[in-house]
Amino acid sequence: MNIEIRRLAPALINDYLYFFENVAYSDNKEWDRCYCVGYCSDANAGNDFSSAQVRRDYAIQYVESGKIQGYLAYCDGQVVGWCNANRKSDCLKCGGWKFTVGNVEWLDVGQVKSIFCFTVAPAMRRQGIATQLLSRVCQDAADEGFDYIEAYPNKVYTNMYYDYVGPLGLYKKFGFVLSGETEQRLVMQKHLK
Repeated sequence: MNIEIRRLAPALINDYLYFFENVAYSDNKEWDRCYCVGYCSDANAGNDFSSAQVRRDYAIQYVESGKIQGYLAYCDGQVVGWCNANRKSDCLKCGGWKFTVGNVEWLDVGQVKSIFCFTVAPAMRRQGIATQLLSRVCQDAADEGFDYIEAYPNKVYTNMYYDYVGPLGLYKKFGFVLSGETEQRLVMQKHLK
């Protein structure tokens, strides 16, 4: 299987929208068309993301402005995966951050890339796509001079949908170590320098 990882850019907006509208949660209508809009610099608790059309409109704005960042995984020209990886300092006030870690005050020392979400097409799960996405995030973050990468896996596995933050074992495989925790999440870090 040949997987190609591409950094999200405005030129890929149609692929991004198609993935979230037709593939990402085709087996979980509860999260249909989330577009991962809660994890970017402008997404705060005051935003109304209650309708799919509003989320879509925000997604277009965020991708075109570069406020939502991450990577798309392709197999045979079709998007099969997504990883939201953004600069931590850009997300400390976003609604997704508050949902993920709560109201904990975080010391943001150095340049940090944060991983907030993995989504893989149902037919492509358990085939190493999240591993390939994480590998690319780590490589690019190191090349771009980030000091470390953080991820926020659940302390306790509940189900694959709520494990969208990525499984603990994946981060351990890449050399992430525990650096803190919240009530429901672990804070895993990988130092790059």
